[in-house]
Amino acid sequence: MHKSTSPKRKSFRLYAIVSTALVGVGAAAALAAGITPATASSLAQNADTQVAVFMIPLTLLVLALLFEVTRVAMRGALPVDSTPRRASRLNWTPGNGEG
Repeated sequence: MHKSTSPKRKSFRLYAIVSTALVGVGAAAALAAGITPATASSLAQNADTQVAVFMIPLTLLVLALLFEVTRVAMRGALPVDSTPRRASRLNWTPGNGEG
């Protein structure tokens, strides 16, 4: 069996804890400020606001994808093409009841 030579993956436990804490603090701050989903929906009645609410996360997602692709390409860790296997049709013979 082939052993992997890739480096050990970094633990994302700290990032998970920090992001969970930030979401919790943000939610608590929004509730303390009196922002509820019902009042937040009334803020997005303008068409420009609705487009921004849709486009900002979409743009961030595309930028994150571009960042990751660039990071992998610049690191030079693209997978090497494997050698093509020989076609198994060369050694094919009909089985019982076939041709």
